Amino acid sequence: MAAGVPVHLRDPAWRGRLGWAAVAAAVLWPMLVVAEFKPWQLFDPASLQASLQFLAGFFPPRLDAEFLALVLRETWRTIAIATAGMTLGLALGAPLALLAARTLSVSALTGRMGALPAALRVAVRAALVALRSIPELIWALVFVRVVGLGPTSGVLAIALTYGGMLGKVYGEILDSGETGAATALLRNGSGRLQAFFYALLPQNASELTSYTVYRWECAIRSSAVLGFVGAGGLGQQMDTAMKMFNGAEVCTLLAVFVLLVALTDRASGVLRRMLG
Repeated sequence: MAAGVPVHLRDPAWRGRLGWAAVAAAVLWPMLVVAEFKPWQLFDPASLQASLQFLAGFFPPRLDAEFLALVLRETWRTIAIATAGMTLGLALGAPLALLAARTLSVSALTGRMGALPAALRVAVRAALVALRSIPELIWALVFVRVVGLGPTSGVLAIALTYGGMLGKVYGEILDSGETGAATALLRNGSGRLQAFFYALLPQNASELTSYTVYRWECAIRSSAVLGFVGAGGLGQQMDTAMKMFNGAEVCTLLAVFVLLVALTDRASGVLRRMLG
């Protein structure tokens, strides 16, 4: 620090911040090189010309009644895919979360969990890792081959991936909250489900609800993307419009995407306030 700088303007931790910034740059730079991140290519004259030509086809957007009716139907299908997939994911993830939660283990009340319950817990956690490790897009590609094109593949893809996510986070929420009441019930002969419904669920309902609503919001975005692999909904219409170089339809569909996400965000906020 320069000697002439006033004391109140000096930062005693500036060396540490500068050092950590240098470390971050040293770690990030090789990653950018491996990822071949070259943003300056966006401003290449040829790239700019192609982009402007593509965007020029967006206007005016297609707003005829026939196309808007199709978009409305596919929007509703997108929401239905997300909600059905989320419901199945909840039905899969919630029981697995109860099995994975150490708080609900009767054998762990003595301090060390029994060998069989511990092995079961490890197996359940491994299953949750496997489910959420495979992106819903990959699941959708698999199910498109199995059940054919259509919303079914999207519903199943969301159900499996989100089941793994919900089970993992639910289990962590149950283990990280206040566990005294659940432990007391288990010590006095209550079953695991009784301890969950009468102790853990009331204490963690707000956090569990908030995460569930957030995941439903994410599922709507995912259902739109899954359409690009033939899972139906808005994504499939977008894929068709892009392949046909129909910029007017693409513009309308993009506007619907933005509106759908905004409305979903608004609805999730209202639900959080109502249930929180």
